[in-house]
Amino acid sequence: MTAGQDPLARFRAATERRDEAGLRRRLRPRTADHDGLIDLASNDYLGLSRDPRLIEGAVAAAREWGTGSTGSRLVTGTTELHAELDRRLAAFTGSPAGLTFSSGYLANLGAVAGLSGAGTLVVSDQVNHASIVDACRLSRARVVITPHRDVAAVQQALADRDEEHALVVTDAVFSVDGDLAPLAALHRVTRAHGALLVIDEAHALGVVGEHGRGAAHSAGLTAEPDVVLTLTLSKSLAAQGGAVLAAPELIETLVDTGRAFIFDTGLNPPAAGAALAALDAIETEPGLPARARAVARRMAGIAADLSLETAAPAAAVVPVFLGEPHVALRAAEICAEHGARVGCFRPPSVPKGRACLRLTARASVAESDFTILRAALTAVSGSTSRSLHT
Repeated sequence: MTAGQDPLARFRAATERRDEAGLRRRLRPRTADHDGLIDLASNDYLGLSRDPRLIEGAVAAAREWGTGSTGSRLVTGTTELHAELDRRLAAFTGSPAGLTFSSGYLANLGAVAGLSGAGTLVVSDQVNHASIVDACRLSRARVVITPHRDVAAVQQALADRDEEHALVVTDAVFSVDGDLAPLAALHRVTRAHGALLVIDEAHALGVVGEHGRGAAHSAGLTAEPDVVLTLTLSKSLAAQGGAVLAAPELIETLVDTGRAFIFDTGLNPPAAGAALAALDAIETEPGLPARARAVARRMAGIAADLSLETAAPAAAVVPVFLGEPHVALRAAEICAEHGARVGCFRPPSVPKGRACLRLTARASVAESDFTILRAALTAVSGSTSRSLHT
């Protein structure tokens, strides 16, 4: 380093550039009641995060097992509670076996990197979640990125490979556009080419399919030996953590060799207790997933009525595309001014020119909340020229 050079100057300059481009991100601590705003931004799709049953599940687990798991799962971090959660998640989705991680992000790292490696081809959809992107980078495999939902491109990548082994990875429900992957068609292609299909059910579990058992279950794929599911416990299940669900041979492989599993502290018991209580709640109230989907469709309908560009939701995610980051930021502020907290997604979370609001449905959205949302989106529509008709 040159004498007198400021090692932080480049970071300040980069921050200024991001600020000018509308790409600055800031932590904004909220109150327990979302600062008095209605919550249309969180991933609490079934409205269970404040449910007394989940709170009691977490409290009971803390009383019995303590606040932390005390170690990695291969040392002291696997309690009877963890083993029960592994089994329950597999049973709920119809999968052969399960393995719980401390986050959904790590579940994707574990599955993709742990089941591929050097000498393997990984084929990934171009709009997959960042955790999948990072898993691909860490896998040491050759990675081919295919156009969004393009089954023919996946088939071509598999057919052209020199590697003996291959893995195809996709979100089930994509986290911004809210559309559904063509899972049945992808499975036909992967099976024909002797590959594994890894499906991230993060935004599908608890919302898609019969009783919210997920997109893979809805497509009839969960019992297939060449299908691997990853999921998070922090969305519909209103807890924390993640899991990989797969054939026993694949789960055993991750236990033996998966770095994201071996070297991570086990999920804390209160989160496991809350997740188990959430599974009980969904089984007790099987109408919750359909309610969340109905709310999403109604939210999309409000946006479309106002000539805002949106998409038909496959689950609980409803985008409102506005184009440029500054426009999306202002639109989120307008929504807050009208009483609604919504998500705001900008590059690199979305492609350039596709900055958007992301509305997320909850099964517990009230009729009065729709009135607030319509007023907020009416103001957004009046503030921008970007609509379905421009």
